[in-house]
Amino acid sequence: MPAIQTTSAQQFRLRVGAALMALAGLAFVGYAAAFLALNFSAFLELGIGPEEVDKGRAEVQAFSPRLYHYISHLHIALSGFIAATGLAIAAMSWFGVRRGERWAFAATVTVTAVSLAISVPAHYPWGLATLGHLGPVYLAVLIFLAGAATTYSGMRGPSGESS
Repeated sequence: MPAIQTTSAQQFRLRVGAALMALAGLAFVGYAAAFLALNFSAFLELGIGPEEVDKGRAEVQAFSPRLYHYISHLHIALSGFIAATGLAIAAMSWFGVRRGERWAFAATVTVTAVSLAISVPAHYPWGLATLGHLGPVYLAVLIFLAGAATTYSGMRGPSGESS
């Protein structure tokens, strides 16, 4: 039984919205996997190249092997946090939001907003906000927002009041 009393149309919007939100969460997991794999191959992040960073793997290793390992460990740790956040978004969306659980909707939207509000702005001052780097994130966010809006409409009654 859903956490809120809903019509079949509202149930449909909850299911579709939650599925889109979960898909966005899984997209974040995919981004994290690419981020992790690139640490061991190209070293630089997805969409970041010589135009943004003038030193690559070999130059950083030659300059300071310890700095290279430090940067690599940050890539590995960050990919873990991105993947964990994506899994949390997907799980809360699929198992809570889809049932109309308001706490799950609020938590999922908050987790997504906080992670993006902290991580995205720092890309801009140093010219790291390339389309190749943040484009996949922005696509996942658009999918998430479409899902959140659809879900929200499913949580509201026919006249716009909360169910």
